[in-house]
Amino acid sequence: QVQLVESGGGSVQAGGSLRLSCAASRSIFSWYNMGWFRQAPGKEREFVATISRSGGSNHYSDSVKGRFTISRDNAKNAVYLQMNSLKPEDTAVYYCAASDSYTIIRSLYNKWGQGTQVTVSS
Repeated sequence: QVQLVESGGGSVQAGGSLRLSCAASRSIFSWYNMGWFRQAPGKEREFVATISRSGGSNHYSDSVKGRFTISRDNAKNAVYLQMNSLKPEDTAVYYCAASDSYTIIRSLYNKWGQGTQVTVSS
């Protein structure tokens, strides 16, 4: 059974905003550091943002810092990615993931959602 499920993707014009949500089906959500990754056509999956267990620390890739904000609500077993000032280069499938470590390294995330498509037009 899928543990993490993304939602909130869609199509938006450049300069617009979207908020992605990731819902967990288990009550152990707060034990995990969480991250967002994305994969564009023909490219490998890349790091976007991460947040620590309690939400006290976070880190972003250079390409999204200042525009995206990661947050979490452990009482709701959910993590979010607020995306503002979207650019066509942000077009990708976005995935949420969970890790035992606070890290940007993709291989250290051991739980993954199925992804949600974000398309930004010029």
